[in-house]
Amino acid sequence: MGRSTFEGPILSGDNRFGPQRDVGYALLTQTCYLDFSKTTPGTTGYSGASTIYVTPNNIPNQAATIYNPQAGVTAGGTPSYSQTGPVAATVPTADAVTTGVGSTIYRGVVFTLPANSIIQSVDFDYIATPTDGSSNTASSVAVFIHNQFIASSTGAVYASVAANTASTIGRTTASFTAQQYLNCQATLSDVQNLQPGQQPTYFSQVVVNIQMLGLGLAAPTSGKFAMFVRYLQIDQNIGNSSTYPYGNFD
Repeated sequence: MGRSTFEGPILSGDNRFGPQRDVGYALLTQTCYLDFSKTTPGTTGYSGASTIYVTPNNIPNQAATIYNPQAGVTAGGTPSYSQTGPVAATVPTADAVTTGVGSTIYRGVVFTLPANSIIQSVDFDYIATPTDGSSNTASSVAVFIHNQFIASSTGAVYASVAANTASTIGRTTASFTAQQYLNCQATLSDVQNLQPGQQPTYFSQVVVNIQMLGLGLAAPTSGKFAMFVRYLQIDQNIGNSSTYPYGNFD
């Protein structure tokens, strides 16, 4: 079986010209699987560590760099361009572990999407309860979907997943506020290409922040999560009825 990797939006249909054009965008998915028993970068299910998120785009999972969203994007303006590329952000909050007291552990995934994508949905699969080496378990797991590290749902740009406080195995679809629905119609052009001058100029950084709370919980040594970001890459070359009405390459 062959495989193909495309650069640029994928449109498909039976008739791409005329008044009965029936072309639509392909629904794309990026996914990541985390297995907290896997602590070596470059192995399937690698789950990161204290202050270290992962990226699934360098298959298999590798340690990720979170970049500062570049000035102008949150206000809807033109992002600032740097001849030296994007700047790495402060790392996520380190594990806060206190024996006999509630602990807070952050893990997460950094997805890179084409700028101005439409996010259709984000699913979070709770497969096995996070548990540390002393058998302490996570009593609550919540997810905040933003364009950088964030420690709560407050201000999350794209979506959030309600806290699972019963260790219920299953799939939960992220919920959206009215503003988050609007933000998902065009993901931010917030991180510059690491190679200045190369195309595309900007990407969208989508960070899935996972907050785990538990009595005395230390770094999990077992437990499994998976997540799925579904989106449409929009053709920025489609113009009007006289200028590239079907996209640059039709």
